[in-house]
Amino acid sequence: MPLAELTHGLRFAIGMLSAVPVRVDRVDREVAGPAMAAAPAVGLGLGAVAGLALLLPGPPLLGAALALGLLAALTRGLHLDGLADLADGLGSGRPAKDALDIMKKSDIGPFGVMTLVITLLVQAAALTGAGYPALVTACVAGRLALTWACRAGVPAARSGGLGAMVAGTVSDPAAWLATAAALAVTAGLGLAAGTWAPPIALAAGLGTALLLLRHARRRLGGVTGDVFGALVETGTTAALVVCAILP
Repeated sequence: MPLAELTHGLRFAIGMLSAVPVRVDRVDREVAGPAMAAAPAVGLGLGAVAGLALLLPGPPLLGAALALGLLAALTRGLHLDGLADLADGLGSGRPAKDALDIMKKSDIGPFGVMTLVITLLVQAAALTGAGYPALVTACVAGRLALTWACRAGVPAARSGGLGAMVAGTVSDPAAWLATAAALAVTAGLGLAAGTWAPPIALAAGLGTALLLLRHARRRLGGVTGDVFGALVETGTTAALVVCAILP
């Protein structure tokens, strides 16, 4: 793949998945594939920065709350918004078309509120006892779920929007290469911390997110931007829980 496309793809990934100011020169399906394959690398950077709040003096719960707040700021709350919208859509029990219409609304319904509250409580509780390597691992796991959700053969639920732009743009070899790189990074984090929890948590986070992806495809017919956001938060939460449980 040409270096120019890789560069454009990385810029696209940073601009789409974070609030970091970066010049994005191209937004099309040719660079969407490299962008989504690079999503775990963006997660690595986000986790590394947000995790600095955990190093501040004070109660561990305060550090966890500040780290999660910083992470939300670094991503403009985009993934949390997607999680809430998907919860409202799926929780409605409506057919796919009606559920998608609910997800497009700007307000948040009761299912979305409950899901956000529970998710953030679980994340904060898990992160309180898990620490810096866990947050970095969780951020990588959540974004690795995006790579797999954009594999060839995964359709978009709508003809327009972010889902249609990136759906099916990542080849299987690219997805496996991103996974191998993520495993290597998290294994390194684990070795530095004296635990094998990070790579296990990465696998658990990805697996949990893929279960949600399967359910969303069955209910909605494909992926949307909201589905992507929900996958990120699901993978992140599952990885944090595993890191908190394992020694």
